[in-house]
Amino acid sequence: MDFSLDARSEDLREELLDFMDTHVYPAEAVFHDELQQLEDPFAWTETPILQKLRDEARSRGLWNLFLPGEDGAGLTNQQYAPLAEITGRSRHLAPAALNCAAPDTGNMELLSMFGTEQQKREWLQPLLDGRIRSSFAMTEPDVASSDATNIATNIERDGDEYVINGRKWFITGAMNPAAKIFVVMGKTDPTADRHRQQSMILVPRDTPGVTVKRGMMVLGYDDRHNGGHAEIEFTNVRVPAANLIGNEGDGFAIAQARLGPGRIHHCMRSIGVAERAIDMMCARADERVAFGKPISEQGVVRDWIAESRVRVEQLRLLVLKTAWLMDTVGNKGAHTEIQAIKIATPTTVEWILDKAIQVHGAGGLSQDFYLSSAYVHARTLRFADGPDEVHKNALAGKELRRQAVRRSA
Repeated sequence: MDFSLDARSEDLREELLDFMDTHVYPAEAVFHDELQQLEDPFAWTETPILQKLRDEARSRGLWNLFLPGEDGAGLTNQQYAPLAEITGRSRHLAPAALNCAAPDTGNMELLSMFGTEQQKREWLQPLLDGRIRSSFAMTEPDVASSDATNIATNIERDGDEYVINGRKWFITGAMNPAAKIFVVMGKTDPTADRHRQQSMILVPRDTPGVTVKRGMMVLGYDDRHNGGHAEIEFTNVRVPAANLIGNEGDGFAIAQARLGPGRIHHCMRSIGVAERAIDMMCARADERVAFGKPISEQGVVRDWIAESRVRVEQLRLLVLKTAWLMDTVGNKGAHTEIQAIKIATPTTVEWILDKAIQVHGAGGLSQDFYLSSAYVHARTLRFADGPDEVHKNALAGKELRRQAVRRSA
């Protein structure tokens, strides 16, 4: 594995770093102020500053960098990794400015891989252009969604249509009226094999029977900068049969294909969050004096700073290895490493943010700094795309089998 950047990646990295310094970081306070002035607080894509950033990103060739193949920038996972990390330093603004924000990224990958030509024209292209947003409706309040086979939303064929009934919640971005399309996962055949019961279907937001009930709070935050997290009801919702993604029974496999790249994107950006937290921790430690000396001279603070550097470097190496494996042996071949980074990243970043908050004192708990909202986001990632315990159980099972085979050889 070669850690050096190829010429194209280096060019994009330099361009992105300049874009961050000259446009994104100065825009953060402006974005916050404009967000407060919106009539709909979740319609964050309407802020003038975001539109300016998107225009600038396009002009610099920093658009759809996440998507391989002809639909996107054509970068490998290893090429995209250092770029995603940089955007994570301004996780509210930079990914959206580059049209590389979740959940749109996963939905665009899904449509690019599994969508029909009609679905691509109607929904993928507007997403690629940044004209609309989307949401991925999988998690449900009435079942343990950590086991995706529990999904209870019913999708029933009726002639040339499907009828959808069910409830979803914590659906990222769905409070934003610009989220025009929902990718909904439900059951088309409850009697089929356990992993063949589920299907995915495209449901336009304005379809009769779709009700966005409320925004969900996440540890006290409404996450309005990302379109919130909605509870949605589907009551006798009818959509054309052509809206089905793939075939009936393909939903579970499609979900796994979507979540693999999504997990590594979250991890890449989270490293950027950790790096910014370390920057802030060091600056604050040098600025603040307690008991007659800067707190950067306190042994415990130095221990936190050193440990943070060690942990983030270890994490970056694991994520880069995973990206390299995804490129060389495919997502399935990299499954163990994808699970490993999904387990390691949120807890590592959460630990670093906790220490940065501690160094900031009471200010670290406030809205005046980046840290408290970043901490909430890191804690949320321990649920997103599957809770830690599910991944640990699967990873342990695979390791036990591997060791058993080794012993019997």
